[in-house]
Amino acid sequence: MNPKTRLRRWRINLFIFLSVLGPGIISANVDNDAGGIYTYSVAGARFGYSLLWSLIPITIALVVVQEMVARMGVVTGKGLADLIREEYGFRMTFILMIILLLANLGTTISEFAGLASGMSVFGISRFIAVPLGAALVWLLVVKGTYRVVEKVFLLACFFYVSYLISGFMAQPDWEGAAVATVKPSLQFDTGYLYMIIGLVGTTITPWMQFYLQSAVVEKGIKLNNYVQSRWDVIIGCIITDVVAFFIIIACAATIYESGPRQIQEAADAALALEPLAGSAAAALFAFGLCNASLFAACILPLATAYCVCEGLGVESGINKRPHEAPTFYALYTGLIVLGGLAVLILKESMQVPIILLSQVANGILLPFVLIFMLRLCNREDLMGNYRNTRTFNIIAWSTCVAMIVLTLLLLISTFLPKYMP
Repeated sequence: MNPKTRLRRWRINLFIFLSVLGPGIISANVDNDAGGIYTYSVAGARFGYSLLWSLIPITIALVVVQEMVARMGVVTGKGLADLIREEYGFRMTFILMIILLLANLGTTISEFAGLASGMSVFGISRFIAVPLGAALVWLLVVKGTYRVVEKVFLLACFFYVSYLISGFMAQPDWEGAAVATVKPSLQFDTGYLYMIIGLVGTTITPWMQFYLQSAVVEKGIKLNNYVQSRWDVIIGCIITDVVAFFIIIACAATIYESGPRQIQEAADAALALEPLAGSAAAALFAFGLCNASLFAACILPLATAYCVCEGLGVESGINKRPHEAPTFYALYTGLIVLGGLAVLILKESMQVPIILLSQVANGILLPFVLIFMLRLCNREDLMGNYRNTRTFNIIAWSTCVAMIVLTLLLLISTFLPKYMP
């Protein structure tokens, strides 16, 4: 192949990739929401660099799980909830949708709590920030098209660079961080196990699988673009855990090194950075929190509306107008309104448990969603030659089993501490 032909082919592939780009990067990055940032901040502030090793298996598991749903969306042209309803019946789907709806409402509350927390660093009251933020995310989806909304979401992904800058400004022990990243350490301690479940729960969430597959379907990605779609997923997963890495080391290098302390809300991490890493690092951290909260406040209700409507078999999609998909837009609006009101009505101290508990709840729910995904992705009549490989099945089933084991260990160490070493 001559150089001109090679260059032409490279340009064509790049153009195709850019046209496919979006669902994978967006769905992976939205994991770094208010709850995720809070969880990563607590991990660094309480345990230093010792939990960095968990990001490697989490990233591998995230790539495998995200690739599966993207592949199912490309091959079948249907959303995950739609497939579950068709293959396992309405009753099972309805129960799953109710559980996800309740879990996602708790997570939506955490997004608006994160917005209020981040804006408080800049002296803006939650009674101003939350209503304005809720109105902004509602208007974006209700008045926009999928193409416009996706471009705004991709722009929001870019602003996560603020955490990378904050991480460098914190001047961490790079050698210590590198060793902790490749040298696993496991402590049989309730707080440590709780934190690992929280990290997995905030990085690999059940609702993001529904959103990714629905986004792939609504974007109309075809089978001949499967390779580009897979790279969209892989790049997105790597970016999201690089951001998580820098959040953890920023808090480990400053808050943990000055003496482990409790973080009551995500903004506490930004405020704690100021005397240790400078006001610019604190402002960047808080800005990243606000951006992540608004970003997730758009996508989480959107993902919930997608999966519930698909599960019920009713019309859904951003490209449809409210009168064409009334249930879809009613769910989206309802979650935003309830999430915003909860943050305005509940005391700030009452919001903190909701944030972390929602991440742990996602970790506990994940195995159930994974089981459905694995069964569907191994169906020859459904996936044909695009069924899971043995390697994919091993990693996905290992993730499922690991989450069940971690949850059982957490329960045992919490309720039967006297029998533990």
